Amino acid sequence: MNIFVGNLSWGVDDAALQEAFEAHGVVERAKVIQDRETGRSRGFGFVEMPNQAEAEAALEAMEGKDLMGRSIRCNESEARERR
Repeated sequence: MNIFVGNLSWGVDDAALQEAFEAHGVVERAKVIQDRETGRSRGFGFVEMPNQAEAEAALEAMEGKDLMGRSIRCNESEARERR
């Protein structure tokens, strides 16, 4: 399952995001999206978890949790349309 994580603090990087979700299961990949021009976080990212049950548990547990001073939002990521 691919999880969208929003409202991230500017200080959250890939490792911090992965560490936060690993408490709930195996994380295949965690990626904070960065602005191409400035290299600064855009305030959201994605977490990929291979086990569906663990991903659903993480989604429920992490919704609204404080991560580096901000209450994060979590949703199951939807497939993006090609442009």
